[in-house]
Formats: sequence, structure tokens, C-alpha cells
Amino acid sequence: MSSSFLWSIGGFFLVLTPIILVHELGHFWAARLCNIRVEEFGFGFPPRAAKIAERNGTVFSLNWIPLGGFVRPAGEDDPNIPGGLAAASKRARFFVLSAGAGANFIMALVVFWVAFMLGTPAVEVISVDAQAPAGQAGLMSGDIFLEINDTRVENSNVLAGIVAENAGEEITLLMQRGEEELEITLVPRVEGEYNPEIEGPLGVGLTVSATESLGRNPLEAASDSARSVWNIIHLTVRVPSMLISGEITPDQARPVSVVGISQIAGQAAEVSVVNSNLFPILNMIAFISVALGFTNLLPIPALDGGRIIFVILEAIRGRRIEPEREGMVHIVGMMVLLSLMVLLIFQDIVNPIF
Repeated sequence: MSSSFLWSIGGFFLVLTPIILVHELGHFWAARLCNIRVEEFGFGFPPRAAKIAERNGTVFSLNWIPLGGFVRPAGEDDPNIPGGLAAASKRARFFVLSAGAGANFIMALVVFWVAFMLGTPAVEVISVDAQAPAGQAGLMSGDIFLEINDTRVENSNVLAGIVAENAGEEITLLMQRGEEELEITLVPRVEGEYNPEIEGPLGVGLTVSATESLGRNPLEAASDSARSVWNIIHLTVRVPSMLISGEITPDQARPVSVVGISQIAGQAAEVSVVNSNLFPILNMIAFISVALGFTNLLPIPALDGGRIIFVILEAIRGRRIEPEREGMVHIVGMMVLLSLMVLLIFQDIVNPIF
């Protein structure tokens, strides 16, 4: 059994399970606040392994498939059931349906805040080729990358990605040298001007050193947390236009399944353990939480966003769409989503994300 597989399993339980559980807790508490009866809150997916407790008419169960959890409100699709979800007001239904994504966004804000308070890994220069762009620009061993083109260097992948995108063009680096911050400009080499088996476009050797904290400043960490959540949402919205313009390749924008997410989370967990730094895994937890919340708000049948669309249409039309028709739309949507998920799982197994 390979170590990458074990890290993926660990990433699944450490990252994906809590994120899904928080999403369902958002729905649960919103339903309770709106006096909507919840028949069952399950830890994991059915089949049921055991009944943990029953409180206020809600069965709390433990289930065999360890994938977060689920909420089963009464009368989810039947407005004739008193105290059920479908019988609630439009405002209550909108609130309950959007609360899962809201809980994910709140979780991401908190996790990002903790991550920035603890500090990001510092990408440090350990060697410099005097004839390369880095040497010509004056970089020295011991310098720490803070920003590149106004983007925080949270890890070496951020640095490498922006350098590759700007090969042959001038970039601006914000470096820390001792107690001093220096702004340095240079032009990364293009392919053919260096031997990639020996060094990269800048001509530096890198390592991950002690963390670069935000002075443990709660307000600054909160600001960076909110900015990070917004950047993820903004980037996700821009993906189609970026694909059309050629800014990113289809491979870089490929959708992933629960298997792919576990692979990514496992890699982040491994990096955190190897570097004795929690930032990579916390950063990934927050990122996936935002992605899950945003995806669930998309106007796709069977997802929360698809159900919200029907609530909005009801408000516009002044009358409800027949529950049978809405239910059929969600059933078809679920079948399509399940088929797509099977294809994505197959892709992530055959072509793992590394």
C-alpha cells in the first residue's frame, strides 16, 4: 500500500468529513431556528449502524459510510406535511437551503483566520547562482520571499506558478532580509536559457523555513481571511473565461471527485507534517470548504442552489410550482450528478492528482 494512498485516506477523514458535517449542521440549525421539524441527523451516510439518541423529535444516527453526514427534514418535498420544510414560508425555506453553504463560508473564515494567526511557511533562499537572474538582481542566501507581483508567497508552488507565467517578463519580489524588507525586480529566464534538471528560471535553491506570522495580529489575520475567501470565489467564477482566453489549461481546471479532493487534502496533510507547519492543511480545509459551499449554491437541480431557484421562481410567479414537477426535476438532476461523479471518480483513480 503506497504512502500517497494512506495520505489520501487520512486527508479524507481529516478534511472532507468535517467540512460536509459542518455543511449539514448549517442546514440543521437553520431548520431548528425556523421551527422546521428534522426527522434525522446522521453522522455518515446510510445504511444506519446505530441510533445514538433521539431529542426533540430528531433521531441522531451513526451510519456505515463515513462521509460527513446528512439532514432529513420532515416533508422535504411535500407541502402537505405540517411543520415540514416544503410547508414552511419562502423566507424560511430560502434560509434553510442556503444555510449549509453559509456554514461552509463561516468555517472557511475561521480556519483561514487561525492559519494566518499561526503563520505561513516561509519560502527561504538557500543558494543563488551568481550568473542567473536572482544573482544579478542581488538575492542572497537567507532571503525570504514575502510577495511576488503583490501576491503573498504562501508556498513554493505559488512562487513557481507566477514565475512560470511571467517567464521573460519583469516581476517584482518583496523579500525579507533580516529585519529589512526589500523590493527587487528581475526577469525570469525562459525555457532554453537554463537547464531545468539543475535549476529553475530564477536560479535559486529554496527551502521551507520557520513560519512568517502576521505579528499574531487578529485584525490583520481576519482581513486576510476574508480576502482569501473572496479570492477563491472570484477565481472560481472566472474559470470559464480563463479557459476561453487560455490563461489556464483544461487540465488545470479539471473537476474532481471525492477521490481527487482526498488526494489533494492528503498532499496538504503530508506537507504540514513534513514541514511541522499547520498552514498547508488549514489552508486546504478552508479552500475546500469555500469550494463546497459555492458549488452547492449553483443553480443545478438536486443541489441546494437548484432548490433555491424554485423558491425564487415561486416568489416571482406568486404561486408554487407543483411539487411533483419539482421533484422530477431534482430526481433527473441527481441521476445526472451521480453519473458525472462516477466518471470523475474513475478519472481521479486512473489519473491521480499529484
